[in-house]
Amino acid sequence: APPAPAMAEEPACCAVSISAPGEGPYSCSAVVLSRSPGLVLCHAAVFAPFLRAGPAAWAQPRALRPAALQPRLRLLVLRPPARPAAAAQQHEARLLALVPCAAFQRALARAFGHAEPWSFGGDRRALHWFAWLRVPGLDRPGGGWTARASAGGLRKGEGLLACGSPFGTLCPDLFLNTLSRGVVSNLAGEENALILTDARCLPGTEGGGAFLPSPGGPRLVAVIAASFCWKGAEWVGLSMLCSLAAILGSSARVLDKVGVVVPPVPVGAVGRVGGGRDLLGWAALVECGAGWGSGVLLGPRLLLTCRHVVETGFPLRVTLAPSPSRAATVLGGRVVFATEESSPFDVAVVELHESVPGFVPLRLADTFLPGEEVSVVGFGALGRACGPSVTAGVLSGVVSVAGHPIMLQTTCAVHGGSSGGPLISCQSGRLLGIVASNTRDTKAGATYPHLNFCIPITVLQPLIMCYRRTGKPDAFSVLNGASDTVRAAWRLHRQPGLPSKL
Repeated sequence: APPAPAMAEEPACCAVSISAPGEGPYSCSAVVLSRSPGLVLCHAAVFAPFLRAGPAAWAQPRALRPAALQPRLRLLVLRPPARPAAAAQQHEARLLALVPCAAFQRALARAFGHAEPWSFGGDRRALHWFAWLRVPGLDRPGGGWTARASAGGLRKGEGLLACGSPFGTLCPDLFLNTLSRGVVSNLAGEENALILTDARCLPGTEGGGAFLPSPGGPRLVAVIAASFCWKGAEWVGLSMLCSLAAILGSSARVLDKVGVVVPPVPVGAVGRVGGGRDLLGWAALVECGAGWGSGVLLGPRLLLTCRHVVETGFPLRVTLAPSPSRAATVLGGRVVFATEESSPFDVAVVELHESVPGFVPLRLADTFLPGEEVSVVGFGALGRACGPSVTAGVLSGVVSVAGHPIMLQTTCAVHGGSSGGPLISCQSGRLLGIVASNTRDTKAGATYPHLNFCIPITVLQPLIMCYRRTGKPDAFSVLNGASDTVRAAWRLHRQPGLPSKL
C-alpha cells in the first residue's frame, strides 16, 4: 500500500488533561500522530493517579486497557486556537491503551543502571510507558500521519527541535506548544531507542515531540519521556526522549486489536538542515583509580586533561571515542606534568604509550568571540555507559588579564566527568579550550550545569609548542607561577558558589 500522506500544514503538538469526579485535572504534553483516524500519543505517567492497582501496575510487561483505570475519567485534548486571540480548541478523547516500550526500557537499564543515584522527577517505573488516545474531533477525511523519521540514523551533536507545553494545560494561552532548540547529546539502545538532548524542557512537556529539521519540514523523531534528571545532587540539565519508532514498534499489536494500522517509520536518510561536524574524534575518556574524566587529543601521543582527573600512583587508562577514521581505542598513558593544587589552571599533560591510529590534528583558536555558538564534548552523565555526550550553547564570557584571555565561560551543560573535555567553536571547528569546572551552590548542594568555566587554549598553546620542541615537561611549570591577578580573577568568578570539579 502507498504511504499515507504526511501532515505538514498543521502543528503536530497538543496538550492532554485528565480528570475524575473530585480529582484532577492532571495534564501533560502530547503529539497528534494521525488525522485519519484522530490519534494522540502522550506519556502515560499522567495517568498514575487513576490506576486501580496503583504504581504496581507499571511493573507488568503487558499493555493496560481502559478497565485498569478508575471509571468516569474525562480526557481532553487541547490544540492551538483556530483564529488569533481565540481560546484553545478542546476535543473529547478516550483512552485506547497504556503501552510499555520494551526497547526503551532495555536502553534505560543499560544507560542508567539500578546502582546509580539517578532520579527523573517522577516514578522511574513509569518512564517507559506511553498512552494512546482516540480523538474523534481530530478526524479529517484524507488525513494522514504526521511526518516521521527514524532515530536509528541520529548523530550526536545534530540539531533537534523540541515542542511541548510547560506545566501542561495550566495556562495554554501562554505555554501551549512552546519550542526549544538543542542537540542530540547522547544515544543508547537498539536503533537509538533512548535519546538525551540539551533542549530546555520543563515539567509538563513530557509527551511532547522532538523533531528533526529537514528541507521538507520537521519530522517527528522522538517523544519527551523526562523533562529533567538528577544524578545524586547534581542537576544534569538534559531531557530524555524515547524514539518514536520504538514506541510504534511496541504498540503495533495493541493498536491492531482496536483497528488501527500503524504505518512503518521511514528508515531512509533524511536530508539534514546544516549537517554539522563530527565532534567526537578528539575526545577521550580518562580513567585513573576510582575516578574518571575527559581529555582532548592534541597529538598522536599527546592528551590534555585536568589535574583533578588523574591521581598519583594509579595506572592511567585512556579510551578514545570512535571517529570516521578509527574504531573505539583503549590505550595506556602516563602523566608527564600536572599543575600544583594552588595553581588556578587545573591542567595535566598525558603521554600515551602508543600513537593514536588515524590521528587528524585539531586546529587551535587564537581569538574568542563572546556570543559565538560552541559545543562541549565530554564523558559526563552517561559517558562511561554510552560514550561521550555533546552539548551546545554560547561563549557567554571571556575574562582577560592584561589583554590576555585567562578564562572562558559558556552556557553548555556540563556534568561530573566532563572535566578536561574540549570546548569547540561550532562555526570554525577550532578548539577554544578545555572544561575545568562548573558552579555549585554550597548551601543547596546543587550544581548549575549551564554556568561553567574553561581554560583558554591560548594559555596552553605556547607551552605545548615548547614541549613538542624540547620534550621537557618543565615547559608547563609556568602555569604554577600565575600572577595574583590571574588567581584573583578565577576566585572572583567562582563567587556564586564554589567551583565544582567535574
